[in-house]
This record gives sequence, C-alpha cells and structure tokens, in this order.
Amino acid sequence: MTTVIDGKIAAASVIEAVKVAAGGLETETGVKTGLAVVIVGDDSASHAYVNSKSKMAKECGFKSIQHTLPAETTQEELAGLVQSLNEDPSIHGILVQLPLPKHLDSDAIIQSIRPDKDVDGLHVVNAGKLATGDLSTGLISCTPAGAMLLVRRIHGEDLSGLNAVVIGRSNLFGKPMAQLLLNANATVTTAHSRTRDLASVARGADILVAAVGRPEMVKADWIKPGATVIDVGINRIAAPERGEGKSRLVGDV
Repeated sequence: MTTVIDGKIAAASVIEAVKVAAGGLETETGVKTGLAVVIVGDDSASHAYVNSKSKMAKECGFKSIQHTLPAETTQEELAGLVQSLNEDPSIHGILVQLPLPKHLDSDAIIQSIRPDKDVDGLHVVNAGKLATGDLSTGLISCTPAGAMLLVRRIHGEDLSGLNAVVIGRSNLFGKPMAQLLLNANATVTTAHSRTRDLASVARGADILVAAVGRPEMVKADWIKPGATVIDVGINRIAAPERGEGKSRLVGDV
C-alpha cells in the first residue's frame, strides 16, 4: 500500500501561519512585510513561478513588488536594481528568478543581495550558516524547507537512525536538503549523476528525495518497501496520446 502525503494540507498550514505572523507584525509595529521579485526575459515557466509567488505574497498580506525586465537587460542594469532593493527599507525579501539569460552572471547577482534579504538562501552567508547548523539566524531555501516539512509529518522532528538519500546536489535544493536532513540527525548520502550503481544506493534509503530534473528516472524497484519518497522534480514531457503537440508534467520518480 502506498500512502500519498497530502502536500495541500501542509501548504495550507504554512500559509495560515504566515498570514497570522504578517498580520501580527503589521498590527504591532506598523511594518508591512515587503517582497520584491525580479524576472529577466520571457521564459514561460519562470513567469508562471513568479506570478504564483506574487499572488501568494499578496494573499499573505505582503507588499508585493514585481520587476519584469527585458531579456537584453545588462549586468549593470540588473545589479543596479538589486542594489536599490537592498537599500529600500520597505523591502525585506528579494527573489531573483533563476535561470537568468545566459549573458548574465547569475552568481554575481545572487551574492550581491543582502544576506538578510536573500529569501532563496543562496548567498554564501546563508549557505554557510546552514552548513554549520545555524538554522535560527540564516535564511533557508524554501523548497528544501517544504520538503522537510513533509518528511517531518511522517517521521517527526528527530530522524535518528534513518538513512536518507538525496539525489541531486544543486545549491538551490540538493545541498541544503542534505544539510537539513543531517541537522535532524539522519544519516545522509548525497547521490548524483556520477554516483556508481545509483539504484542500489537508493534502495538503502528510508527517506529518498529526488531532485535531478530527469523525467521518471527513479524506478519503482529503486525504492524499498516502507520508504518515504519526496519527488521534487517537475518535468514536461511529450504526451501524443493527448493530441498533437500536447505535453504533461511528471516528476523524477
């Protein structure tokens, strides 16, 4: 029997907590939480993500600002916008939607965001705090934080004695996910495209987290009975059975 974790229930509890906290902050101090989202170019998936983020921010009672820049935006122009947001006291969080167009240096832009406004948790200060176990003053990337929320719904706060395997080693997800699991006392293996006999590594997992961006790469026989599986992949593949040119979304599992 497979039990599906209900992510919508978990999401609703987070949204409610954020609404209450944002409302409480505004009532007590007069400060309205400000989130700025920056998107460069016309990537359709990125625009869908950004619109979702902006809509959710407004729903939670935030001041939500969106900067949509043309694909030909220069490094200097983008850096100047980020600097102005760094200096804006009404903005408390800055999200630069990745990937940026190829002519832009993404890392330079990310590292120019003030660490206390870096809500993607990608600045070296926030990554370093997570790596050293400081989960209270650093900012943590939202996707691994959400994945941990789901893991804890099944296993509780302390993951002692459990083997966790994270497939993927990106700065945005794989590395912070491994650090969060380690911090919760799991024994953690980070696997990736160069891992030898990945299937047997995956079979040892009590908690398997897949985030590689390869459609349906992890097969059913890679997963041991009773394991908790968190599939972070979002992949669009052709679906000719739905009609010419049609596609569908699948995970990495």
